[in-house]
Amino acid sequence: MRQDVKKICNLLKQYAKLKRDLTAFNQVSSPSFDGVSSHSSRNGAESRLISHVDLSYQLKEVEDALNAIDDLDRFILVEYLIYKHYSRDEMCHQLDISYSGFNCLKNKGLERFKRVYKKGEPT
Repeated sequence: MRQDVKKICNLLKQYAKLKRDLTAFNQVSSPSFDGVSSHSSRNGAESRLISHVDLSYQLKEVEDALNAIDDLDRFILVEYLIYKHYSRDEMCHQLDISYSGFNCLKNKGLERFKRVYKKGEPT
């Protein structure tokens, strides 16, 4: 079970990077498809389009799961893990809890996120 939580934690840490990648991809001009067939099964434009769709889908799954958990869990996961707006000390001070209390809340939030993310159902 601990390994699952680590995977989810890493997924959330990569979320901001995925968003940046998708934004960068969107700034590139749209791929144009011509009627000329190529010798490969996919051309570069098709690969970029598939990559874009895959990134968009991954982001939507994470965002849907984040929106399905309660506000405190979402606050901790987004502000502390994803965007790193607050340090652990700042989070503890803001929430008026101890380090161990914060770690407990964070881990419970990760567990709730994991359940929603894996099943697509709200907690």
